Amino acid sequence: MSSKANCWEYQKCGTEKQCPAYPIYGRLCFSVKGTLCRGEVQGDYQDKIKRCRSECTFYKDIIDEA
Repeated sequence: MSSKANCWEYQKCGTEKQCPAYPIYGRLCFSVKGTLCRGEVQGDYQDKIKRCRSECTFYKDIIDEA
């Protein structure tokens, strides 16, 4: 997958149009309130960043690019 893919492309979730990060914030999804992760609605940044850091390969790849 391209290193510039959006979250929904990277994860192949198929729910991008229901995601609050769609279509503009696909590479910053971890900072958007109410995104979908494994089919579950997530909270705000403070609620979900720990899980993103430990479990999300997309987040880890984004950080590695920086």
